[in-house]
Amino acid sequence: MSAKIARNRLDVALGIERALRAKAPTVNALTEGDAVASSDLRMFEVFGNPATASGAVVTDKTAMRVSAVYSCVSLIAGSIAQLPLPVFERMEDGRQRAKHDYWWILNEQFGPAWSASTAWEFLISQMLLRGDGIAYTTRNRSGAVTGLIPWPRDRVTILEQERSSPREPRRLQYTFHDTIGYFTVDQDDVLHIPGFGFNGVSSMSVIQWGARNGIGIAIQGDEHAGKFFSEGGKPEVAITATNKMTPEMQEGFRDAWVKKYGGTQGNRRIPLILTEGLDVKELTMSAVDQQLLESRQWQVIDIARAFGVPPHMIGETTKASSFGTGIESMGIGFVKYTLGSHLKRVKDELNRKLFRTERFYVEHNVDGFMAGDSKAQAEYFSKALGGPGAQGWMYVNEVRRLKNLPPIPGGDTLYLPTEAAKPPGNKNDPDRTDDDADPEATAARA
Repeated sequence: MSAKIARNRLDVALGIERALRAKAPTVNALTEGDAVASSDLRMFEVFGNPATASGAVVTDKTAMRVSAVYSCVSLIAGSIAQLPLPVFERMEDGRQRAKHDYWWILNEQFGPAWSASTAWEFLISQMLLRGDGIAYTTRNRSGAVTGLIPWPRDRVTILEQERSSPREPRRLQYTFHDTIGYFTVDQDDVLHIPGFGFNGVSSMSVIQWGARNGIGIAIQGDEHAGKFFSEGGKPEVAITATNKMTPEMQEGFRDAWVKKYGGTQGNRRIPLILTEGLDVKELTMSAVDQQLLESRQWQVIDIARAFGVPPHMIGETTKASSFGTGIESMGIGFVKYTLGSHLKRVKDELNRKLFRTERFYVEHNVDGFMAGDSKAQAEYFSKALGGPGAQGWMYVNEVRRLKNLPPIPGGDTLYLPTEAAKPPGNKNDPDRTDDDADPEATAARA
């Protein structure tokens, strides 16, 4: 065991040495004023074409200026951040909640500068926008985690450690860059929340794969709409004259036109007088001809599709939801099909990095999202507690705990039915027997 630990430490030392030789972060980690050598392979990233087919440059910052992207990211990240993350202990006959020191870190405070909710929002937003959410784990001398420090993805370099054989498992090393320096650590000291398409090093970003062109069109559409309305919502026109106009006459006419129709700064009280047989012709299509509103509406749906968010949850209510009818069905569909995969990846990373044992584990509590209205909850709890002819599967105190109520004496006893449930009968026909529902049984008895 000691030889394995020594080998891991050697690998980390070699990784640190390579990082010191490089002495330069990735292009994404460069700050303003830093330089990249012309012989560096990262020049391809510098001079690569980041623009989409629409001409807009899509990055995590420009994408968040699109209302649909902002809504999707804030919805998913905010939903995960508000979920309780209890710590459980496996028992021979099931599990029970454990009083563990990590509960405070995961649910209340990552560290002095990060509350748990804001940290989870940051990590999930980085995972959605950059592909990976990364946090550095601080430990004491005994190896126990004392806190988590979320780190921007563009300031983290991920490299594979050198291997002597293709059969040897891969290990990653992470170099964290800051304004005052950088440091390199082994993967055991990093909480890495991967997104979809994780290849062993990094994951796929939604805005760079699933919604890149859609976001680019949305950015251009927003800019075009803003420009269109800032200019008074009127199309560009050309003025044709039947008679010749001197340059002075042309400049005077342009000044008069700008004063009248020059956008938000124009003075609309000055009338425009057309003389010498002037004619006005449109050069551009109007907002109706361009279907500007319909195009922007479609981009909202396209972006929501890439993030896996039902459009109605980000304000697009013109299309019917495919998750069923009613707010309850829509919420359950969002939890199952959108949040489910993200929660599973978060849970797996926490369990394997923090506990390293099957005794303790964490699991998000989604009961608050899955619960319906008051009537639906009452029916569910009634069946869960059991009744005549029905086996219960929840204690009274378990239900009270979910409703934030204190326990009561005798509330930890499971209901066991003492007799079978009676079949429903017809109260309007007292002479009716069970055989009345089975004509063949009646004929056989006769």
